[in-house]
Amino acid sequence: MIGSILDHLSPYSRVITATLPFAIATLARFIYGKNRTTKVLLSIGTMWFFVNVILAPYSGGMQQDMAHVRAWFH
Repeated sequence: MIGSILDHLSPYSRVITATLPFAIATLARFIYGKNRTTKVLLSIGTMWFFVNVILAPYSGGMQQDMAHVRAWFH
């Protein structure tokens, strides 16, 4: 399954692995200003965050949570 990598992480570590690269890139941009390197880092951090958000519903834990929510409404 696509999200099997996320199955081994706790919810807090998933949030950290999704947001930390973006936060570091943002901090580097504040420290070093606008230049090509910080633009590339910010783009990579944003794409990494996006990929993590897209893959999250495919993890086993998230699928179980969605199944429990669906069961409430049926």
